[in-house]
Amino acid sequence: MMHAEHESTAEQRLLETLRRRKLVTGDRSRWGQPALRAIEPGHEPQRLKTASPLQRRLIACAHATPSPGDDLCASWVEQAFSRLGLGVVLGSAAQLYQGYCHYDDTSDLKVAMIVAVPQHPYSLQGQAHGHVGLYVGDDMVMDSVEGALRKVPLALWLSAYGLMVPPRWGWLGSIGLSQGNG
Repeated sequence: MMHAEHESTAEQRLLETLRRRKLVTGDRSRWGQPALRAIEPGHEPQRLKTASPLQRRLIACAHATPSPGDDLCASWVEQAFSRLGLGVVLGSAAQLYQGYCHYDDTSDLKVAMIVAVPQHPYSLQGQAHGHVGLYVGDDMVMDSVEGALRKVPLALWLSAYGLMVPPRWGWLGSIGLSQGNG
């Protein structure tokens, strides 16, 4: 119960901030998107404990990969992925979104998938190139922001970055890392 209360408070703070910045009015963004995106019952994403060894290795690689700097979220994800030895995938967050993120139901979200938007309203770079993070399981997204790594609850990440365009997810490079589950 404590986790739900904390998340509700975090959602309220996010909404207040977005309203002050005039990005949200009522329950919709200026771009017509929902102000808050919740994980619906029955649509929970994969838990870390059910992840395959390869999925877990990518999460370990992500934790071991330092942020490459400001406005380089896609580079961080790509560097973490390249540590697995499965090749190199390059592109902006918007290009990764267009090329690899085909899912929008959170029940399809697997550990080690990228979560992305092709644009967001927080910076000129974000408006042009979007933002991408890595789903690390247990309803958490890890990303590189302002030269630092962070973990954010999935629902808050989807709400904060999904103001202009619905977030989507998928396997980077179309290389599924789970065994038999997507």
